[in-house]
Amino acid sequence: MLELPEASVMADLLKSTVCGREIAAVTMNSAPHKFAFYLGDPLLYETVLQSKKFETSTSYGGMVELVANDIKLVFSDGVNLRFHESGVQRPQKHQMLIEFSDGAALSGSVQMYGGLWCFKEGEFENEYRKAAMEKPSPLTPAFDSIYFQSLIELDSVQKLSTKAFLATEQRIPGFGNGVLQDVLWTAHIHPKRKIQTLNEKERDVLFQSIKVLLIEMAVKGGRDTEKDLFGNSGGYYTLMSKLHASDGCPVCGGGITKEAYMGGSIYYCPTCQKL
Repeated sequence: MLELPEASVMADLLKSTVCGREIAAVTMNSAPHKFAFYLGDPLLYETVLQSKKFETSTSYGGMVELVANDIKLVFSDGVNLRFHESGVQRPQKHQMLIEFSDGAALSGSVQMYGGLWCFKEGEFENEYRKAAMEKPSPLTPAFDSIYFQSLIELDSVQKLSTKAFLATEQRIPGFGNGVLQDVLWTAHIHPKRKIQTLNEKERDVLFQSIKVLLIEMAVKGGRDTEKDLFGNSGGYYTLMSKLHASDGCPVCGGGITKEAYMGGSIYYCPTCQKL
């Protein structure tokens, strides 16, 4: 699933590969997916996009947006985007395939769930997109310690666990269960620990961990658990993930615990991240 760092990387790659190419054909929903969400009739996307050129791409939260004149094509975090050079075989199953006049193509497939929304600005409103566009990103200076303190000091979050605080309710759009693991390990905070138990120093360490690691993940092309536009794994080595948890904790050498919590898996070191 694309989270904030990968969305940023994807937007940059789309800008350098897809933008400027003329759209020749658009095929939508050729392999129907129960949790692929479109805006209106996806079969009409071709009428809207044909002969246009994407001018730019951007990201906000875990979403990626392509812009062609006054048309926006937005992908949510569950859509896997792949670029295909001319002559390269396209995937057999997909929820979107955009063919360009030079023979290249862009495909989109939904993993678990995902939105592929094509619209004119002002014609579509989605609460997740709205939050992602309006709230400051940890990748920008606007997400500073003062802003973070305003989030963590809310009365409504004090009884939440750190995972619930960071990765739910779009408090930090694009911050999900994936990036959460290394952030909390670096800050030496257990995912189940209540926000109200964190002292001032721990809150500051958590803020610094968020800022430093998310920027590092983006700079390195995303996490190694995720694929980029060309199907390559990201360059950020995830310590607390299914790929490397068996290696143990890099600090104390102890084993890493994996358990189900709040609808997903959490990874933590019980020695370095005491509850």
